[in-house]
Amino acid sequence: MEETVTIHCNNVRLEGLLNQQSFERGVVITHPHPLYGGNMENPVVEQILQSYLEKGYTTLRFNFRGTGKSSGMFDNGLGELDDVRSALACLKDLGVKELSLAGYSFGARINASVVSAGFELTDHIMISPPMGFMSFEDVDSLPSTGLILTGAKDDIAPPTLVQAAINRWQISPRFEVLEGCDHFYTGCLGQLKDFLLAYLP
Repeated sequence: MEETVTIHCNNVRLEGLLNQQSFERGVVITHPHPLYGGNMENPVVEQILQSYLEKGYTTLRFNFRGTGKSSGMFDNGLGELDDVRSALACLKDLGVKELSLAGYSFGARINASVVSAGFELTDHIMISPPMGFMSFEDVDSLPSTGLILTGAKDDIAPPTLVQAAINRWQISPRFEVLEGCDHFYTGCLGQLKDFLLAYLP
């Protein structure tokens, strides 16, 4: 069962939901763009969450600053970096040994900056990184990235732009393009979960 937690991030208090199943491995899951209605109860976030829970991970999802009951204001992707780091630190403080990070859309973009800056993780997953909508120019290295998913009909995370970024980063994650899926995974949530379950240890 998930329990409500407060993640302390400097002077900001983030609303989170924690399901503690394991001290061996845990994941922080981040949500899509707050200014476009994104929050931790987004259907894609929920599907990512369920996939990790079925594999026995401890999970922590949260609302970025200024979203839901989280204090503060939207910070155009800057303060949000600290939000992610604080959530990962929360899991570490609980004694979770292996940390993973999974994000969808805006969440994937923020996570990428955290990973590129050198945060050490066991695994990093990006769902529909929004390369047709946001710049990834400051992201120059994603060494722990194991899986990237996007939809064949995703015009916010077009497969061609995602592949070009993978080539630029010189990494070799599993890269999957889900046929018939748009950015919101309309009618494709089950397909998304199948891919995640097949990938996760």
